[in-house]
Amino acid sequence: MTFLALDVGNTRLKWALYDTPQLGARLLAQGAQFLEHIETLADGDWRALPAPRWVMGCVVAGDPVKRRVMDQIEQLPGWDAVPQWVVASAQEAGLINGYEHPARLGSDRWVAMIGARQWMQDQGLDAPCLVVMVGTAVTVEAIDGAGRFLGGIILPGHGIMLRALESGTAGLHVPTGLVCDFPTNTSDALTSGGTFAIAGAVQRMADNLARHTGQTPVCFMTGGAGWKMAPSMSLPVHLVDSLIFDGLLVIASRRLSVS
Repeated sequence: MTFLALDVGNTRLKWALYDTPQLGARLLAQGAQFLEHIETLADGDWRALPAPRWVMGCVVAGDPVKRRVMDQIEQLPGWDAVPQWVVASAQEAGLINGYEHPARLGSDRWVAMIGARQWMQDQGLDAPCLVVMVGTAVTVEAIDGAGRFLGGIILPGHGIMLRALESGTAGLHVPTGLVCDFPTNTSDALTSGGTFAIAGAVQRMADNLARHTGQTPVCFMTGGAGWKMAPSMSLPVHLVDSLIFDGLLVIASRRLSVS
């Protein structure tokens, strides 16, 4: 029962094909495509794949992009599975949604938290955790040891920060620099400033969660730029590139078991 997991972000569509819809399934193929090139998937990356029995995804890029993805699936012979698009709910897969309006929570945030919560359960841990996604935007979610999502923050990613400075500061057009403790050129100052801003926001959320629960939280990091950010963190992080796919596998297996 092959399973195609889709993560449609603000910049790229990431996909992974598994042999079955459950956590720990064997990965058969994976890839990514920038949103402006979605129309190449049916004749490109997906053409040689076996037809999935299940397709499930989360999308933050909006309905027009979702329709473009569905059109690619419909073009492929034998691909009869109707995609299921995850929407945040009051609770699912052991996670309780504390958002003021649960359905307004970004589906990628919800799915990543479900993936992290499952990881905690598999390790036998009942500690609180943070889930940090570093992409076009950065999100930091707080979950207590009982699996309640307490709330989270959203801040600009590195690219948005840099473009904001370039548009608002005369003559500021410099290449990407290095992260330094004490930058001595503009490129390094910009890169270090954005990195420290994100690291500081994560640390503040970790402090908030530790104070609220009385326990030191476990921190997960994922997203396209997570590997760049992780070395600059002031607290230990588990870098899990597949966190959204893991969450989709958990959701699919739970839904299958009750269907």
